[in-house]
Amino acid sequence: MSLTEVLVAVALAVGLAGILVPLLPGSALIFAAILVWALTVGSAGGWAVLALATVLLLVGTVVKYAVPGKRLKDAGIPASTQWIGAAVGIVGFFLVPVVGIVLGFVLGVYLAEHRRVGSAQAWPSTKHALRAVGLSILIELTAGLLATLAWVVGVVAT
Repeated sequence: MSLTEVLVAVALAVGLAGILVPLLPGSALIFAAILVWALTVGSAGGWAVLALATVLLLVGTVVKYAVPGKRLKDAGIPASTQWIGAAVGIVGFFLVPVVGIVLGFVLGVYLAEHRRVGSAQAWPSTKHALRAVGLSILIELTAGLLATLAWVVGVVAT
């Protein structure tokens, strides 16, 4: 393996970790790492790997919002609750490093639902939102792993 491939592999690992721990833009980092590799390799195979990885990451990004969003809508959780959860999650990100975004999201959804439907239904709605977040992370992680696998196949093939 060349130094470039080692550095790209490290960046891919950091990108995958960034998907699991929402501290880094995981998918963007994976794309950037494969782009650097494709530019360095400069072959048709390298560009094909980049194209495949791009499609996988884009599809993963679309699906990671569409599927959980539909499930939340089906569960009767309005978009306003999701936006409040996201806003409080962003605040939490700055107040409590690493886990603050998740804690803030849960708190925001719970408070919004408590205000909207009362305390009896707030926690079930929050659990739906947490499952949706978990599904979103799983979808993005799958896309990131598939893009990384495409890169590994590309490295072996070139």
